[in-house]
Amino acid sequence: MRAAAGDLVVSQPAISAAVATLSRELDVELLERAGRGVRPTPAGREFAAYAADVLGLLERGRRAAHDIQTGGGPALTIAAVTTAAESFVPPLMRAFAEAHPEVSLTLEVGNRDHVLAMVSNHQADLAIGGRPPGHERIAARPILANELLLISAPDDPLARRATVAPAELSGRRWLLREPGSGTRAVNEEYLAVTGIEVRRMTLGSNGAIKQAVRAGLGLSFISRAAVSTELDAGLLGVIPVSPGPQARDWYALRSAVGPQRPVTTDFISFVSSPAATRILAGGVPGGQSGPDAYSNVAS
Repeated sequence: MRAAAGDLVVSQPAISAAVATLSRELDVELLERAGRGVRPTPAGREFAAYAADVLGLLERGRRAAHDIQTGGGPALTIAAVTTAAESFVPPLMRAFAEAHPEVSLTLEVGNRDHVLAMVSNHQADLAIGGRPPGHERIAARPILANELLLISAPDDPLARRATVAPAELSGRRWLLREPGSGTRAVNEEYLAVTGIEVRRMTLGSNGAIKQAVRAGLGLSFISRAAVSTELDAGLLGVIPVSPGPQARDWYALRSAVGPQRPVTTDFISFVSSPAATRILAGGVPGGQSGPDAYSNVAS
């Protein structure tokens, strides 16, 4: 309650009174005591998702109306998980911006839980991330294969093998991202399925994990997109464990609630097009780049 009052620049009693009034209007209890504080009731958690939709859509509608009134170009806010934002999303944004100079682009970066919340609450027009949440509030479209590699120090003996069984990894140290990260979930699911006993260490970023693996501190599954530069330079090794995690994709994610803006549809069509695949692979034949490289998508 105190944090909410600070965010809204009002007094804490005003927040308490507003929540009490809303509870009476809905005829349900939205909050309950939890020790010295409060927490949402099950009814409150259910209502919060609808409230976020209403408030988020109103804010997006306000900005859309303002753009029309002032004659400004459309703005597009993209949320991307860290791995995607640090690898393939920037070149896609650059190519799209060259074909659509009237569009103002913003990139927000966070872990899986953060970017899904931004899309669900309409704080972002779309997100680029891994596995979609699997409910009707989020629409997902696969855009790119997401190959997961078990990275190691370049001199790890297992990295020189043709194939490695999961049991041979027992006792090794496993490096994990922070809670809420999709990459962490992949690693935890693999360890649970295979049942191998490992030591675990949490590190807060892809960069920290790559440096720790390079130094021989442990192993981790990570997207090829996040380590392609280090692999090309011979700074990391890959352990060919079999079986590995299930094949996965990168997805463009958007809210399925409310009207869809044309600029959002245009960007999702672009990132899932063959032209975008060629850009990610290093450009189109003959070195062509920029808007002409995917004029078929822009049209």
